Amino acid sequence: MADLALKNFTLTEKGIKEAVSEIWTPPTFSAGKVPQVIPGRSNNQDIEGDFPLDQFVIDRTQILSSDRYGASAWTVTARITTIDADGEPKFYFLKCAEEDQGKAMLEGEFNSMCELYKTAPKFVPKPYTWGKLNMSNPDTYFFLCDFIEMTNQNPDPDQLCTKLVEMHQASVSPTGMFGFHFNTCQGNLAQQTSWNASWVDYYVQLVRGAMRMNTEINGKWKNLEQCVDRLISDVVPQVLLPLESEGRTVKPCLIHGDLWDGNIGTDFETGEIYVFDASVHYAHYEMEIAMWRGKFNKVVNSKVYLNNYLSRMGISEPTEQFEDRNRMYSVYHTLHEAACHNGSSFRE
Repeated sequence: MADLALKNFTLTEKGIKEAVSEIWTPPTFSAGKVPQVIPGRSNNQDIEGDFPLDQFVIDRTQILSSDRYGASAWTVTARITTIDADGEPKFYFLKCAEEDQGKAMLEGEFNSMCELYKTAPKFVPKPYTWGKLNMSNPDTYFFLCDFIEMTNQNPDPDQLCTKLVEMHQASVSPTGMFGFHFNTCQGNLAQQTSWNASWVDYYVQLVRGAMRMNTEINGKWKNLEQCVDRLISDVVPQVLLPLESEGRTVKPCLIHGDLWDGNIGTDFETGEIYVFDASVHYAHYEMEIAMWRGKFNKVVNSKVYLNNYLSRMGISEPTEQFEDRNRMYSVYHTLHEAACHNGSSFRE
């Protein structure tokens, strides 16, 4: 059964996933525009820097400066330097994006980071708020969290996988089902994360949503639709139904949802690993690490991370189908990424 599923799946994987990294590369600058706002003032003083702050973001904190910082494909980001109530320096990270798509992205990120922070507060920067800027044209939205200076070093496998396993094990779905109360965005597009009691049905729900976006945004492409239909009709039942047969169950675990190289960092001062840019939902925990297969990863695709994680978390039964599941889960991530990145290399 597993061999047949893998054979069928390989046809799908070749049609969807083979050339993931040929063209697309992570951004090296922020593609978004600095919001067109009337610059606010802090304690009757102008705020230094090249990123003007809307007054709505400025409240009880004394702001010293606001400067563009970092790289992002769909947003523009800044570091805000402040003085807290005790007279100590305090830094915040601000992310802005425009119009309805920006609203969906940043509201989803705020909800995602809050959910992660409740479960694993030492694993994510503390989120504070999100909202709409008062004086922006076009409409612009923001997300605010703690700023953490990150190093360029690869994340320590032991620490990353320990924290990830602890988060997965400690999480509890508020409904006992798979999904999330908000359609979070992986990249710039929403996932179909409405609650579903069945893991098999929920996975199909995700895949159908990603396939629909692919067609709407990129048009039809070769035999991709037929491959996805075959995946759902032939492979999913063979690979996922055994997870919930013979008395087995799948726990809905809170997953980051977009855990690739670019969303993992190491604190320059403390050496602690943090994750960010989340698009959470409650899913089978193996879904999280399937993203590590992606060829756009240059670090976490190393087997040392996968093996470290599995040595702590274990493999779901039946264990002999793990590789089938890992490949199949990665198909969803690749379908969604193809919609986000104009298809091309992801659909080769």
